Amino acid sequence: MNRQQLLELLQSIKDGELTPAEGVRRLEHFPFQDLGFARVDHHRTLRQGFPEVVFGQGKKPEHVAAIVESLLRQKSNILVTRCSREVYRRLRKVTAKASYHESARAASILQDPKIYGVGIVHVVCAGTSDIPVAEEAALTARLMGNEVRTTFDVGVAGIHRLLSVRGDLAKARVIVAVAGMEGALPSVVGGLVRVPVIAVPTSIGYGGSFGGLTALLAMLNSCASNVAVVNIDNGFGAGYVASLINRLTNDD
Repeated sequence: MNRQQLLELLQSIKDGELTPAEGVRRLEHFPFQDLGFARVDHHRTLRQGFPEVVFGQGKKPEHVAAIVESLLRQKSNILVTRCSREVYRRLRKVTAKASYHESARAASILQDPKIYGVGIVHVVCAGTSDIPVAEEAALTARLMGNEVRTTFDVGVAGIHRLLSVRGDLAKARVIVAVAGMEGALPSVVGGLVRVPVIAVPTSIGYGGSFGGLTALLAMLNSCASNVAVVNIDNGFGAGYVASLINRLTNDD
């Protein structure tokens, strides 16, 4: 939508030809900015509550930087997942607000510190090898405006460690449970709480784990009815969905 089209739309609302709600519905699908190599969706915040997230892996640093520079105009938080240090150094030339999160393998730009979630997102992981995926989930949820708590290394091989934080888990509105190997953690957590548990299988484990496939199938077959599953190593997806759940109110 160009400037003239936007002015015409606003005039239609002013003249009563369109209601404000109808105007918003029309704007939900516009506009995007064509950079030649990418089409940046500037109205994703309006449609979905959070700006377009940049997947950094495999992209040229200059391309990622150009996309981020375009997104900066929205004054919203920005997340670049699977981001290398080379890409991050390029982002620092665009804005000094860029931060690098080594463990999460991501870069972020904080422009809106407001909390939008109504409760706590609690991210737990089974072992220390699962921390990078858990950190990606936690970072995503934080940037989307949630209070986030993390608990690491509470796998079922030493289940007393998990039980020691049962009280904290009970305070969460949604839980992200990250595990590799046999992927048992989400089922156990699901049996302890009455809130949604988003299970994240990781590619951590010996040969029989098949790069996370064993954990994925175990989580999909969980006997805990409150467990839902995202793809292997998809901490971002888990954090995003957890945030959407945490933003829901009785008015939505």
